[in-house]
Amino acid sequence: MTHDGSLGQAKALIKAATECGVDAVKIQTHIATAETLATAPAPDYFQDESRYSYFKRTEFDYTQLKELKDYAVVECGIELISSPFSMEAVDLLESVGFQTYKVPSGEITNLPLILELAKTKKNIILSSGMSSWAELDEAVNTFIDNGISQPTLLQCTSEYPCPAKHSGLNLLQEMAHRYGVPVGFSDHTLGIYLPIAAVCFGAVVIEKHFTLSKQMYGPDAGFSLTPDEFTDMVDGIRTVEIALSNNINKDSMASNLGNMKVIFEKSIVAKDNLKKGITIDKTHLAYKKPGDGLKVNQYRFIIGKRLLRDISKDEKIQLSDLADK
Repeated sequence: MTHDGSLGQAKALIKAATECGVDAVKIQTHIATAETLATAPAPDYFQDESRYSYFKRTEFDYTQLKELKDYAVVECGIELISSPFSMEAVDLLESVGFQTYKVPSGEITNLPLILELAKTKKNIILSSGMSSWAELDEAVNTFIDNGISQPTLLQCTSEYPCPAKHSGLNLLQEMAHRYGVPVGFSDHTLGIYLPIAAVCFGAVVIEKHFTLSKQMYGPDAGFSLTPDEFTDMVDGIRTVEIALSNNINKDSMASNLGNMKVIFEKSIVAKDNLKKGITIDKTHLAYKKPGDGLKVNQYRFIIGKRLLRDISKDEKIQLSDLADK
């Protein structure tokens, strides 16, 4: 969420996201002095100021976080989630009363932080962005061994933006099978297509960067979704969820489409005027709408039969009109 340290902007983003139909909004909780050296390098996509300065400038204190959480829950009716980047940030969020925490990609190997989060007994989401299987094994098992039996694990690729070919949708089902936990997708690709596709692969959580404008300041705005784009994504996900949660019985569906079958299917009719007593061959038959007569897939059983009466061109042929030779 591209709030840039502004409480008012953060509220505007929460309000806009709520109107897009989201279930929750996630913010990051930074305490610069607790999480980074002032000389720590920045990624390539972060160029305008030092990361230390950025984190320091955009920190929220207890009062601001409490106001923001109350605004999300009470005024907007959605949950506010946060990613803590230090144990001090966990303590701060606990004092405010957060119910769900996300472990950021870069903190997966931070076992002291993971153990601190496990102590909270709150809902846990882990992002796998830059992790190996061995590192994920250790993080997930640490949560499970310390009382968080069902952390939600997000497939994520830490590229900004991430090309579609690196999105790793194939890993969703592998993660679910490997750990037996809910899985989701934290998406850094451009556009809305892959989050929607991820739902078809079993994702129960979708995380996507959100901004009011791609021109806003900050490292994330350029590959974030605007409200119109986000609404389209949410609508697409909800539609896919409806489809996936309603299994169709093919035979039952077909039996309920009797009127449509009459309109769109065909019956067996006489291709020309046919005389009583002839032996039917395929040159005598035509297949025309509507489908309220003998179905076309019965044509093989008509060929070789003897006609019991005269039939006019385009008249429907019935089994009662036929006899064995």
